[in-house]
Amino acid sequence: MLLRGLAITAALALATVASGQQTTNASGAILRALDKTSGNTVDVTVPSGKGARLGNLQIILNECRYPAGNPSGDAYASLEVSEVGRLGTVFSGWMIASAPALNPMEHQRYDIWVMRCTTS
Repeated sequence: MLLRGLAITAALALATVASGQQTTNASGAILRALDKTSGNTVDVTVPSGKGARLGNLQIILNECRYPAGNPSGDAYASLEVSEVGRLGTVFSGWMIASAPALNPMEHQRYDIWVMRCTTS
């Protein structure tokens, strides 16, 4: 899992350099979560460097980046997700809003993906 996260980080860095696109750090992110048991979805706003709780999951947003000058552009978010009462993380790495299947969180009950960065 660590190698996968490093590969995603390297791919993001190379893609940004290759395209010449600058990014801006956002103040937070909006994540969407699907409860696979009930079929309900919920949007969760998480400030950068802070956490949010979803059921028994603790979600920490390390940072959210978007193309400079285009806050509605493709969001890249670094997340750490852990299960309360269990050691280790369920997910640790980067998620990309336009490609949620590239580095998905694998959990028996919840799916979480990035919708966009927040700027205020």
